[in-house]
Amino acid sequence: MVEEGALLWEPSPEVVKNARITRYMHWLGRSADYEALWLWSVEAPAEFWTSIWDYFKVVGDRGHGPVLSGEMPGAEWFGGSTLNYAANALRRAAAEPERLAVIFRDETGGRRELTLGELAEEVARVRAGLAALGVGRGDRVAAYLPNIPETLVAFLATASLGAIWSSCSPDFGAPSVIDRFTQIEPKVLLAVDGYDYNGRHYDRGAVVEDIAARLPTLVARVRVPSTSTPATPDGSGSRDDVPQTGSGARTLDWATLRADTAPLAFEPVPFGHPLWIVYSSGTTGLPKPIVHGHGGVVLEHLKALSFHQDLGEDDVFFWYTTTGWMMWNYLIGGLLVGSTVVLYDGSATHPGTDALWRLAAEEGVTYFGTGAPYMIASMKAGLRPSGLDRLRGLGSTGSPLPPEGFAWVHDALPEIQLGSFSGGTDVCTGFVGAVPLLPVRAGVIPCRCLGAKVESFDPSGKPVVGEVGELVLTLPMPSMPVMFWNDPDGSRYRDSYFSEYPGVWRHGDWIKVLPDGGCVIYGRSDSTLNRGGVRMGTSEFYRVVERFEEIADSLVIDTGQLGQEGRLLLYVTMTEGAALSDGLVLRLRRELKEALSPRHVPNEIVEVPGIPRTLSGKKLEVPVRKILLGVPPEKAANLDAMANPEVLSYFLPSEG
Repeated sequence: MVEEGALLWEPSPEVVKNARITRYMHWLGRSADYEALWLWSVEAPAEFWTSIWDYFKVVGDRGHGPVLSGEMPGAEWFGGSTLNYAANALRRAAAEPERLAVIFRDETGGRRELTLGELAEEVARVRAGLAALGVGRGDRVAAYLPNIPETLVAFLATASLGAIWSSCSPDFGAPSVIDRFTQIEPKVLLAVDGYDYNGRHYDRGAVVEDIAARLPTLVARVRVPSTSTPATPDGSGSRDDVPQTGSGARTLDWATLRADTAPLAFEPVPFGHPLWIVYSSGTTGLPKPIVHGHGGVVLEHLKALSFHQDLGEDDVFFWYTTTGWMMWNYLIGGLLVGSTVVLYDGSATHPGTDALWRLAAEEGVTYFGTGAPYMIASMKAGLRPSGLDRLRGLGSTGSPLPPEGFAWVHDALPEIQLGSFSGGTDVCTGFVGAVPLLPVRAGVIPCRCLGAKVESFDPSGKPVVGEVGELVLTLPMPSMPVMFWNDPDGSRYRDSYFSEYPGVWRHGDWIKVLPDGGCVIYGRSDSTLNRGGVRMGTSEFYRVVERFEEIADSLVIDTGQLGQEGRLLLYVTMTEGAALSDGLVLRLRRELKEALSPRHVPNEIVEVPGIPRTLSGKKLEVPVRKILLGVPPEKAANLDAMANPEVLSYFLPSEG
């Protein structure tokens, strides 16, 4: 066992001196004391975020409105300002067109590069194509695409028009995608007909047809080549049959969309104008469509990537992600600070567990990010990554990394700073993370991030130090959602974060804030499923399971904690006369894989006589999870508030 808090790494004087956050402190005229800087950033948020705009020379018009007005949940930032995310991402293209912007790799051996000039030209072409289809300010463009250059190009083109982007990765089944995209009523759908993963090709043609048929607002569907048949600059290898989809929308291929040259332009939009819609599922209802604004994302990603991950123009930035996880949005933010971003499509462990480490070595990656489970898998495989001559930073997120994971990194890569981060889709960044000025200790996240007033609340809503409590934010951040889509009175937004503590953001994680500002995250305090960094609400699971006539009721529990994926357990109550046969189990697994994703296939399916519910009929997911992790039933749940307390005994963890 590795002791929590054991010192593993300390920054050298040279690291501290050359850190970008140190340069920022000199610019501010402040001493190199991180805790003092953090305190100023949350005590004077308007001054701090103004300094971020000024320090990075954000492309846009600051305007003359207040930097911060109002309080959560209705806080507004930089009133009267205008800017555009794409203009900031491509700001260096005109002056440095030969600078390498994008490296793409896939598991089949495919590799491509784009310079800034080439990226800007592709964005201009696709921008013209989208505009010709009638896409303009406020329209939604939906993407069912893997992590390929075309996805990045299409996003930047969408943003440049002031239109709104939303993406799902092609390993999501049709029901999950339809649940998301039908809420936002997209005008254009970009999709691949297949993708490669773990040595296999998966055909998605029928899935795409199903999705398109359920989107009546589409005016066009764009076929994007899969990674096995990449688009070439002249569009060769593509075809454009221009048939009509079942919904009446025009169908065209990628080559046709990008056929016309046009000058690159950027639509100036207000600070809070919608940039993209991402999805974070609750435990009931459809996935929440979270809208982030241009300005909040630009400022937050400039701050986080430059100061906390120390990224700049000399860096090659990689994070293993799909387009269905907010880390894709974070990865492409590397363009904002001038870094080369590495896009990878495929399995992290094909053909071996060391696949990502080999990629990082071959491409000269300087900052490597992945989910905590990959670190654990590497540790269990006994890997000793080599050839990482340029690597200086390692990021971990998605779930808490245990002390043993920290220790493995220090042992295998002793000169590398490990940055464990925790945040969420809700803000598209980390609340707590690393910084080059602070040491790394086993199992401990070094600091609360600049501008993030993170506290730990006890059950009475009071802040505590050195104790586990609810992770809350007591001051607003610019990258908080500007709204939920189709939530005109804001009630769904308020209920999601502010119902527990009025005026205070409750995030849904367990956290311990240490006296020196370090933090330990203990996983979700709600029942959201988190598989491989992909969060999904239990309601999506139930919609699949309970379509089976044989199943009367169900409960799904993710036991993951402390950096371990844990087990995904599905409990079912059968209808009268039905039995949980091997055939039914096989059908359930197949349907969950197709409708949700391979990550959401249960490790075990168990028949129980009843599903525990409150008197009002709510399933007791969180209490059952606590019971499975060893908490006595009488402490995990209020038995007096239950309709059927007798069934809890069926969820006790088995002996041995």
